[in-house]
Amino acid sequence: MDHYSNKLQTPRRAMKRMNPLIIFFCSILLLGSCSKDNRFKIDTSKNRVEVKIHRFDKDLLSLDTNNMQAGLKNLYARYPDFLPVFTSEILDTASTDTVAVGKLFHQFLTEPTFKAVNKKTLQTFGNVSDIEKQMSDAYTYIHHYFPEFKTPDIYFFVSGFNRAIMMNRNFIGLGTDYYLGSNYPAYKGLTYEYMTYNMRRECVATDLVSATLFRMFAQNGTENRLLDNMLFRGKIMYLLSVVMPEEKPENLMGYSATQWKWCLTNEKQVWGYMIDQKHLFSTDVQLIRKYMNDAPFTAPISQDSPGRFGTWIGWQIVESYVKNNPKITLTDLMKMNDYQKMLEDSGYRP
Repeated sequence: MDHYSNKLQTPRRAMKRMNPLIIFFCSILLLGSCSKDNRFKIDTSKNRVEVKIHRFDKDLLSLDTNNMQAGLKNLYARYPDFLPVFTSEILDTASTDTVAVGKLFHQFLTEPTFKAVNKKTLQTFGNVSDIEKQMSDAYTYIHHYFPEFKTPDIYFFVSGFNRAIMMNRNFIGLGTDYYLGSNYPAYKGLTYEYMTYNMRRECVATDLVSATLFRMFAQNGTENRLLDNMLFRGKIMYLLSVVMPEEKPENLMGYSATQWKWCLTNEKQVWGYMIDQKHLFSTDVQLIRKYMNDAPFTAPISQDSPGRFGTWIGWQIVESYVKNNPKITLTDLMKMNDYQKMLEDSGYRP
């Protein structure tokens, strides 16, 4: 999801000092639309891409603290590519310093606060076959329409509320301790209440697929107007709705049913306001952030509005564009970077 951004900030120390996370996604990544074009539907049982999640989180939390060296040796052997990145970005320690790594892992596994969190994480993510199926379905769609797509390895990890999403050119990692439920007590006071709505197990697959799409496609326009940002993210969200057709649009967006309804009810009025205020073609960075970034509401519009309304309305425009241009392919759509022409050709009339 586009909302997978800066999911948690806490004054406590975990495996290292907590850093604010800004996720594209989103965050993380990143989202809404009312319907999907049936011409893009495929049979995901054919040419299927099977996703198997690497459970670094489970293996780390299962280490025997009375025999750390043996456990560490096994962990290093099982995760030769992921562990060095994890120790560097999460522990701020080189993986070659096995003594320091061992001490930090031991501290994390025995500290009372995180022992409770770790136990909850193992309970919540004991079986992830449902998430693997969702990911496999979505990646099958992506590979079907973008054959050059190289399936990244997917890792689950725990970071002591340090990071929700971590990725490089080969893998995407997700911090499972960020998805223990909106009402999980440990989140209270550590992050804004509006952000906890999407800190649920149900959001994991959507956040991972959203992160995948943002990694695949860069914002490819020559302008940096509000319109360009809206339609770029709108393209990502339209594609997300195609590759995850079983998900409700409000879930893709990271909105509650009430927030989604607000957008539908006020779409025409807000669109008129944006035009009247000449916001669409503004290059004001602060204004763009207010429309696009995760927040309790979209400040230029109303305190009753949900955050990221710019992404939501961008999605509606892109959906109208695809509907009114039936020959457009998904490849064509993602290559399209003349966003003013896209708006003109969309026939968007809320």
